[in-house]
Amino acid sequence: MALFLFLLLVAVALGIIGFVIEGLFYLLIIGVLVFLGALVLSGVRLGRRRGSRPAR
Repeated sequence: MALFLFLLLVAVALGIIGFVIEGLFYLLIIGVLVFLGALVLSGVRLGRRRGSRPAR
């Protein structure tokens, strides 16, 4: 959970910097990619957690 929140913080910071400062649009793109990576990571962790419980 801490890694997910850290990645979200980094994505937001990169997105804001890339949007505000001209010529650093690539930081906005990197921020979006980090955000998508954080979502994928949380989805994988959530999927693993559900599958580990035995069915009743």
